[in-house]
Amino acid sequence: PLATKYWSAVKTGTSKDMRDNWCVGYSSRYTVGVWVGNFSGGSMRNVTGIAGAAPVWLEIMNYLQGSRPSPTPQPPDGVVAKRIAFQPFQGKAIEEWFIAGTEPAGEIVSLAAAGTKVRPKIVYPLNETIIAIDPDIPDANQRVIFEAVESGLAYAWRLDGKSLSGTGHLMRWKPERGRHRLSLIGDDHAILDSIEFEVRGQAAHAGGSPAVAFK
Repeated sequence: PLATKYWSAVKTGTSKDMRDNWCVGYSSRYTVGVWVGNFSGGSMRNVTGIAGAAPVWLEIMNYLQGSRPSPTPQPPDGVVAKRIAFQPFQGKAIEEWFIAGTEPAGEIVSLAAAGTKVRPKIVYPLNETIIAIDPDIPDANQRVIFEAVESGLAYAWRLDGKSLSGTGHLMRWKPERGRHRLSLIGDDHAILDSIEFEVRGQAAHAGGSPAVAFK
C-alpha cells in the first residue's frame, strides 16, 4: 500500500492502545508526515499506521511528486557497502555500510575469538520491549519469535517461571497480554540471561499457548 513509482522511503507507526498513528516519508524533493487520531486522545478501533495515515501520505506524496523524477540517494564519499553475515548467528548475509578501509575482509564476521564459545544471550525481544498485537492479523496467526545467540552451549527457555518445551535458538510463542519474564537456563540451572517485556493490544489471546521450537 506504500509503493510508489519513484524512489521514496517511508515508515509507519502506531501508538499504544491504538490511540493514534502516523506515517512519515520522503522523496528526493519532498518530506511528508501524516498523523491520524482523536484529539481527545481516545483509542481508535482497529486502525494502524497502514490503514490510517499511510493512504493519506501516499495520496499527498503522489500529488506533490507528480511526474517529477526522484533519483536514488548516493552514498557520501568515503563510504562503501559490504555484504556480511554474523557468526554464531545463522541469518543470511546483509548489506552494511562502512567507512572505507574499515570494512571486514570476508563476508563472515565472527562475534567471538577463535575456539571460544559465546555465552547464550537473548537477542529478541530486548529488555523492556513493548510488543503490540496487530489487529490486522487474525488472532490464531499471532506469533512472537524468541531468539537467542546460537552459542554451542546447552540451555533451555523459561517464560514466567515455567519451562518451555523444545530446544533451539528460535522459539515461536503465541502472545499473551501483560508483562513477562523470559530467561535462558543452563545445565546447572543457573540463569544465563533474562529479560522482561510487555504485550499490549486489543486482540491478544487470553489463554495463550506453549512456545514451539523450530529451526
